[in-house]
Amino acid sequence: MKKRVYLVDDHPMVRERLAQMINQEADLLVCGESAQAGPALEHISAVLPDVVVLDISLERSSGLNLLKDLQVMKPELPVLVLSMHDESLYGERCLKAGARGYVNKQEATTSILTAIRQVLQGQIHMSPALAATVVRQYVHGRERKLGGAGVNLLTDRELEVFQLLGQGYGTRRIADELHLGIKTVESYRSRIKEKLGLEDASQLVHQAVKWVIERRQPER
Repeated sequence: MKKRVYLVDDHPMVRERLAQMINQEADLLVCGESAQAGPALEHISAVLPDVVVLDISLERSSGLNLLKDLQVMKPELPVLVLSMHDESLYGERCLKAGARGYVNKQEATTSILTAIRQVLQGQIHMSPALAATVVRQYVHGRERKLGGAGVNLLTDRELEVFQLLGQGYGTRRIADELHLGIKTVESYRSRIKEKLGLEDASQLVHQAVKWVIERRQPER
């Protein structure tokens, strides 16, 4: 019997490509799809998939929040995160939130299919680089090079705002990107400043830009 896969991604073309790829496999079948968290939760409860393939950036919602909701609603349901986001930034957070694996959308088709089958078998899928990071964090308890414990104190949404600030986004553009109100983004900015011990908006932006640049540099 084919294993049933549910897709959650806010890009129709991505869902179509994934569905075509998965449905060509003898042991896999796409049983449903959604672009938003709310409908996805309802549909997943109805169609009862064997695995969910989830992007963490969704239309008008956060895939990370959906992941956490799924862990409460169906803790036994394996979830594989498939995303364009930097795995060094979001990979650990997704695993801590309950994901059984993290794979980049740019990886080859065979890698994505392998990841789906691994999580269906009860295994954890991650790249060698992410696995090394997780082990290093566990064994040595090392903090990240820049931002250290401060950045680790940020919530998932605060981290998203901080990253976008570092990429040059203003408040209104961040609000549009994350489907939030401007006042909500301003509130997140204030909380980030407080957690990182920054005095004003210019320090916040400077630290965010510096942090984003640092993360793009390979570790030595």
